[in-house]
Amino acid sequence: MAYDRYVAICKPLLYNVTVSYQVCSWLVVEVCMMGLIGATAHTGCMLRVVFCKDKIVNHYFYDLFPLPELFCSSTYINEVVILCFSIFNFLAPTLTILCSYVSIIASVLQIRSTEGRPKAFSTCSFHILAVTIFYGSAAFVYLQPSNVSSMEQGKVSSVFYTILVPMLNPLIYSLRNEAVKVALNKIIEKRLSCINEDF
Repeated sequence: MAYDRYVAICKPLLYNVTVSYQVCSWLVVEVCMMGLIGATAHTGCMLRVVFCKDKIVNHYFYDLFPLPELFCSSTYINEVVILCFSIFNFLAPTLTILCSYVSIIASVLQIRSTEGRPKAFSTCSFHILAVTIFYGSAAFVYLQPSNVSSMEQGKVSSVFYTILVPMLNPLIYSLRNEAVKVALNKIIEKRLSCINEDF
């Protein structure tokens, strides 16, 4: 999405060439390979440990962080692998998004039109908001040492980035639509007028 915004704003005349089917396919393949490598590494680490405690995972979905509580053997290697992959999976996309938005901001600041700047910023602002909420909550869960974070905090943050952010995405992106904004304003005005009449 950040790459799409970058090309649309910084190189609009080359959009169809730059964001071609082949480029999108390669981006999908890269993401799938990152997931496959991470899953293989974590599965390999899980195969070497001994589970001896309760078979109940203290979490609302199967995640890597609650599992070490079930281990009888050392969890050091597993925690290092989790931390390394978490750092990579957080930093690679974050730096890519940051670089693309720095380029976008530099391009937008060069726009002389008074209408062009707000339109370009509004195009990107909703994506930045969604990405910040998602990566902020995911970083809070995965970039902490296991001895610092509590399981309850992890559950709350996990709910935030697995349920709340995907639920907010349609709302965040639909607010760019003028018809949705008008309908939302009418609903708010109607509610406010009902509240004012009650008093």
